[in-house]
Amino acid sequence: MTATADALVIGGGLHGLSAALQLARRGASVILLERARIGRHSSGASAAGVRTLSRAPAELPISLAAMEMWHNIEDLVGDDCDFRADGQLKVAETNDELDELRARVNRLRQDGFFHEEIIDASELRELVPALAQHFIGGVIARRDGAADPHRTLAAFLRAVLGAGVVVHEGLGVSRLERREGVWRAGDGNSWFEAPLLVNAAGAWAGQIAAMAGDNIPLGTKASMMIVTERIAPFVRPTVIAPERKLSLKQTSQGTLLIGGGQQGRPDLQNERSEIDTRLLAKAAAAATELFPGVGPLRIVRAWAGLEAKTSDNVAIAGLSPSAPGLMHLFGFSGHGFQLVPALGVAAAELLLDGRSSVDISGLSPQRLMLPKKTTLPKPGLRYNPGEYTCEISDFD
Repeated sequence: MTATADALVIGGGLHGLSAALQLARRGASVILLERARIGRHSSGASAAGVRTLSRAPAELPISLAAMEMWHNIEDLVGDDCDFRADGQLKVAETNDELDELRARVNRLRQDGFFHEEIIDASELRELVPALAQHFIGGVIARRDGAADPHRTLAAFLRAVLGAGVVVHEGLGVSRLERREGVWRAGDGNSWFEAPLLVNAAGAWAGQIAAMAGDNIPLGTKASMMIVTERIAPFVRPTVIAPERKLSLKQTSQGTLLIGGGQQGRPDLQNERSEIDTRLLAKAAAAATELFPGVGPLRIVRAWAGLEAKTSDNVAIAGLSPSAPGLMHLFGFSGHGFQLVPALGVAAAELLLDGRSSVDISGLSPQRLMLPKKTTLPKPGLRYNPGEYTCEISDFD
């Protein structure tokens, strides 16, 4: 069987769905291929943080554009995705930490960005009265917030199907080639052809890129999350303590969602990840250090996601410099959820118009590409973040 379209999208996570949606709404016929099921890995395991706070400089323009879209997300996908703009707040325990946050905010202002604000201890107490008393201030992005990942996935899938996109689940691409200006992708049984191709294959995107002739090194993350039993509302903003590898938010259902960077064990070959109970215990302990009142709460469940990370912890989003008609959209390194709506627009613009209305040049895949015969580095290495980049990237 061979099916044809104007564009193929490989990957059924939120970024693949968003790109497919925007291409279809521009009038393109689109086929989306997903190796497992929609949102199976990173998107379905996300904490769904909608965060501009602590973004790397290269991501800030598209992140701020995405934030405008999140505040009108129902117009895009017909559902508010349970998005709540309660703010995201990074807290400081010492004067040195607060000075670092203040220096970052000053640099942002010099570059024309005003979405982050320093708050003192008094305002911190007003915003988060349950926080341990030794915290002395922090930095807040007031329009940030969080959404429900499953409602978001369902909304984007409904919108995609409504736009006429043909979705194939359980179809992993094992063969990819380009002949006479047409991409041809398949699993050995079925083939799909189109002149345009989006590589949004998440943790497996490096393999797809290699099939297309682009050598892009990727690591793998298995960020862990904890969900507690429901309790009465006590914290509105998402609270981040990077020195403790902690991010904590309370959902609209009353549960606490605890993450922030502790890693499980990824297994790409078997398409799964496992939690590390020792490190999970550290995350729980950190939560009780910030919020002593949550200590007696029961843990309802825990999980680890599976996603790609780049060497600079910055997303890859841009046209391939060597393979015509190919858009790379992956490597979100633990903070891709918020970028979903705007990068879908950018992907469609680059493929159909040759340029993007928002500058994403800093996300170009070319910055990380190696010569085709270079051996890829082993995943798990530690990397040097950029000037504005936060200490950890698993806040979302």
